[in-house]
Amino acid sequence: VQLQASGGGLMQAGDSLKLSCLASGRPLSNYHIGWFRQAPGSEREFVTAIRRSGSNTHVKGRFTVSRSNSKNVAYLQVSSLKPEDTAVYYCAASTSVRYYSGIPDDYVSWGQGTQVTVSS
Repeated sequence: VQLQASGGGLMQAGDSLKLSCLASGRPLSNYHIGWFRQAPGSEREFVTAIRRSGSNTHVKGRFTVSRSNSKNVAYLQVSSLKPEDTAVYYCAASTSVRYYSGIPDDYVSWGQGTQVTVSS
């Protein structure tokens, strides 16, 4: 599966943002989808994930991940943006038994990343 993340940009603190992750090549429904982010000079950080079946939405604090298998797209919404949310955001696809995994090696395909910059 190939993934393409989009929707990043320059935001103001307090704004909300919705990133998209479009899958091609294979059905998105085959995969759990994880979102990671990497700030300059930092390690890649797990944000949240959603399993391939079951609920189409998962909320973790300010982060809401959702998916539309019929559209082959997953989303990450971030509310009340903070400057420390500035990072490149990546979506990734997994078939691991650990559906809510923060382990990068569990993911078999990665999107190219989309830059999110939050100014104060």
